[in-house]
Amino acid sequence: MLTVDYKAQLLKDLKDSDYAAGYLSAALEEGEDVFLLAVRDVAQACGGMTALADATMLNRENLYDMLSENGNPRLSSIVSIIKTLGFAINFTKAS
Repeated sequence: MLTVDYKAQLLKDLKDSDYAAGYLSAALEEGEDVFLLAVRDVAQACGGMTALADATMLNRENLYDMLSENGNPRLSSIVSIIKTLGFAINFTKAS
């Protein structure tokens, strides 16, 4: 039976912006810690943390901390990261 490395396949899939947008939306619904890890996955798929740090003018080590399971980033940092990754945050009325 052929097996596929989950993380490698996920990173490949996350290169598709529509897939990544859905992944981030679903992660946010699961909770803050899941969302932060999902942002980290998308960042890794889109060139890595060093490229993201350079583009956002944030420290790479701080990015790793912010996007960890126990991260506590500022809203301004999250908005900058999301925008740099090519996404926007939109709000809809909760059902």
